[in-house]
Amino acid sequence: MSALGTVVRSGVGRRRVQTLVIGLATMMAVAASVLGGTLLVVSGAPFDDAFVGQHGAHLSVQFDAGKVSAGQLSRSADAEEVSAAAGPFRTATVTPRSDGPGPGWPMTVVGRGDPGRDVDEVALLDGRWPTHPGEIVLSADSSLLPTMGMKITFPDLSGGPTLTVVGVARSVTRTADAWVVPSQMRALTAPGSGGYQMLYRFTDAGTAARITAGGKAVTRSLPPGTAVGEQSWLTAKQTAERDTALYVPFLMAFGALGLVMSVLIVGNVVASAVGTGTRRIGVLKAVGFTPAQVVRAYVGQALIPAAVGTALGVLAGHLLAVPVLAEAADVYGTSSLSVAPWVDLAVVAGVLGLVAATAWASAWRAGRLRTVDALAVGRTASAGRGRWAARLAGRLPLPQPVALGLARPFARPGRALAMGTAVLFGAAAVTFTVGLGASLGQVMKARAHDAADVVVPAPLPDFGPGGPQDPGPEKRPEADPAAVAAAVEAAAGTGRYYRAATVRATVSGVTGTIDVVAFTGDASWGGYTMVSGRWIGKPGEAVVPTPFLAATGTRVGDTVTLNGLGEPVTVRIVGEVLDPRNEGMQVFTDASALTPAHPDLTETSHHIAVTSGTDVPGYVDALNKDLAPLGVTAQVGGLDGGGDIVVTLNALSAILTLMLVAVAALGVLNGVLLDTRERVRELGVHKALGMTPRQTVAMVLTSVVVTGLVAGALGVPLGMALHGWVLPAMGDSVGLRLPESVIAVYHGPELLPLALGGLLIATLGALLPAGWAARTRTATALRTE
Repeated sequence: MSALGTVVRSGVGRRRVQTLVIGLATMMAVAASVLGGTLLVVSGAPFDDAFVGQHGAHLSVQFDAGKVSAGQLSRSADAEEVSAAAGPFRTATVTPRSDGPGPGWPMTVVGRGDPGRDVDEVALLDGRWPTHPGEIVLSADSSLLPTMGMKITFPDLSGGPTLTVVGVARSVTRTADAWVVPSQMRALTAPGSGGYQMLYRFTDAGTAARITAGGKAVTRSLPPGTAVGEQSWLTAKQTAERDTALYVPFLMAFGALGLVMSVLIVGNVVASAVGTGTRRIGVLKAVGFTPAQVVRAYVGQALIPAAVGTALGVLAGHLLAVPVLAEAADVYGTSSLSVAPWVDLAVVAGVLGLVAATAWASAWRAGRLRTVDALAVGRTASAGRGRWAARLAGRLPLPQPVALGLARPFARPGRALAMGTAVLFGAAAVTFTVGLGASLGQVMKARAHDAADVVVPAPLPDFGPGGPQDPGPEKRPEADPAAVAAAVEAAAGTGRYYRAATVRATVSGVTGTIDVVAFTGDASWGGYTMVSGRWIGKPGEAVVPTPFLAATGTRVGDTVTLNGLGEPVTVRIVGEVLDPRNEGMQVFTDASALTPAHPDLTETSHHIAVTSGTDVPGYVDALNKDLAPLGVTAQVGGLDGGGDIVVTLNALSAILTLMLVAVAALGVLNGVLLDTRERVRELGVHKALGMTPRQTVAMVLTSVVVTGLVAGALGVPLGMALHGWVLPAMGDSVGLRLPESVIAVYHGPELLPLALGGLLIATLGALLPAGWAARTRTATALRTE
């Protein structure tokens, strides 16, 4: 081994604490960066690959067949912005019944003679394309759980046509729920209904503005009011990326914290090694080491533990990515999502490059030292530095060891600043994690709408003939909502009460079904968090989540028409509500608005707030005696609002925060250990004058009190600012606008314990050096140079 290698190896082995600090700091940065980079890649890769491979439509537009002809629509393909088009295809919204599992919910059927090629090539996943009437291909995303050979009937249509499933397919932009041959559409279209679908690709479709411009270009030559709905490929892309995109701002924040802490701590450790090893540097130069070799020696001492930490960080990043990639793999049925090798290479090269550059900048000072100056410099700090702080602390009514400890940071301000910076980022991470948990709790509360003390859940839906709920020739009994309501209202202790029924419908221009939740009674107290506008005040009004507004191109004050019911129902949007369920595709309205179109709202849940002083379990027991003959059961508390994503986010934030806190505490440990070793002779003098081991521990621990308090006080607002940036970005990534109640989760009484978190981190880091100082024998300390 060369002389330079020997110096590097001995330096790594001798400075075990510094080696551990560099390794852990690097591991934290690499783990967060690998996880964040992987999600940035994976969140868009499946959709982008499928969109390119299937020549996805940039815009699908639904037209009213009663206002425009097929010939007019064909000519729209010659618009200036259009590069390719497909259609017009006849469309119909129908409500099927199947002989397999899956409720009879509305679906959009399109007549296409083939899967297409140039625009929206439908990918066949199983079976074949229909070749004659009586056959149908279901979308893999269909609510009917597609099975080859399954029979689907349409009892609401004239003649009750029955179709056989001959294939399962997927459109990358979900342009339909099912496809049939064009000649089949006549039997699936009720008189006076139906429409046309046109699919367009534009020369430039990279932004929402360009999509809007293309939409105006294709409808410019058509009669006004013919376009009744449209869907952009950007909306479909956002939906596909929804789950993984949620993590990206969160992991970017932790990755940035980890990288900054790594750079600061590595620089501080190497600078401290240079400062405390000045005499050793002089010896190296005296025996013939050049300045460049000295620099390489200290850079090598930083890179070896950093390389080990990098390897462990890559492994940790892969393990942390497993649950997140499992969520993303379901979007397009992909089973092979994994961390891209180039992400690993980029992160490893970037982090090691940062470590090398930081270490080189600190070690350059060592290389420039003159040999004579390095040999002549001692290890102790300037005698006059911090004397004013020592005199001021000595005047305080405090024990002498405590006063000595409080004055110590001012004797080494640079080292105190480095330790304080590590503690600051650790306190910021803790503050951010506490706020994230509180905000996610508010989101889940809004998702569950669990303000009710007691809930009578809706009975399971009727899955149709042959479904899992079918008892045979006789139809299963259905609970009468009116009878349940009468029992609830008659129960002693019932306070506020409402009931909610959920049905499925469609909206023009949006493929797939939406949930329509119809309320009887005042549901404003039920835990529905408003983002803008107001709650439902009268029949014909509705509130919707943010993703619904984005998908339909509407805003508060507009009207939307719900199709797929007994007859079209038009409601006016009066408010925007926070609700991430069903990807935000829901409409909340008054039950009376649906009565003409859907009079039998039997799948109804009942939500009850008991009067003050009522024993809830006793109330439930008494109510269930009255409900038993009706076939339903009351339960304590609201409906379940948990979610795998929230559990994963909380677990990831806890793990990453613990890693950051550990790195911050090790940064303090390194600084206090260096400071204690520098003062070992001074400690011997104090011990000779009668300082006890307990007083020695107190002196060392109080040397980080000022640093911990100041860093904690600054770390709290930094963590709050980080929370204020990350939470809205996480909401935007999944198409949700978060109200102030979700973001403003920090309250006065909570801030003091968070601020003291910096002191706790600093104290944890100083415990080991304090114990070492207390155990050091007086004679040994006095003999140390």
